[in-house]
Amino acid sequence: MSEKVRFPSVVGPALAGVIDLPEGEIRGWGLFAHGFTLGKESPAASRVCKQLAREGIGMLRFDNLGIGDSEGDWGDGSFTVKVQDTVRAAAFMAERGTPVDLLVGHSWGGAAAIAAACEIVGLRALATIAAPVDPSHVERQYDSVLDRVLSDGAHEWFVGGRTLVLKRAFVEDVRRAHLRDRIGEVDLPLLVAHSPTDSTVDISNAAEIFQEARHPRSFISLEGADHLLTARGQAQRAAHIISAWADQYLDEPRPQ
Repeated sequence: MSEKVRFPSVVGPALAGVIDLPEGEIRGWGLFAHGFTLGKESPAASRVCKQLAREGIGMLRFDNLGIGDSEGDWGDGSFTVKVQDTVRAAAFMAERGTPVDLLVGHSWGGAAAIAAACEIVGLRALATIAAPVDPSHVERQYDSVLDRVLSDGAHEWFVGGRTLVLKRAFVEDVRRAHLRDRIGEVDLPLLVAHSPTDSTVDISNAAEIFQEARHPRSFISLEGADHLLTARGQAQRAAHIISAWADQYLDEPRPQ
């Protein structure tokens, strides 16, 4: 069971989301931040959220600006907007009476989740999957058009079967993002999940995040998983691990 929702981005356009409703006893509610250009229907987002919902944790997953069913221009998004829209999504969940207990971020969304966590009131636990320690790690994905973007102010970029417009302000915002400064500020239980065979974001990123994080912190190796969690059963396995890890924190009094 799922519910389609819409809420405004911090820059105005409507963002499209899906809430995977919890089955059985409701253990809590969560929010998923998807990867760089992926969207709410990507394997990591949809499969992780559906599995968490099967285990009693209702999850909101939403398309970022200009992605999937969301309105707006992707090039106006950037890292700062992604972080702020993650906070806005949590506020939307609180407004509907289902405040977020668990924040999960995949890949670039994991970096955004770390940056957003301190601003989400009442959050109990944070989990990252295959997250880079430096948001500018994504620059290698668009390095073929980077010079044109910086010289012309914007340039088309073909990725994932579609054309996006990458803007200079986007690139500059990503370069200004200093996630390492934020990791130690997160006063929440943190689970860092990463595959040792991830060829997109090396597992050394997980080591750095874990090292910078406060206790309680945990690390889980997603043996056999690829970066996008497309291999059969890997997304569900990651969700099951997150569910079991979060269980002790979902029963605690909500932070004020």
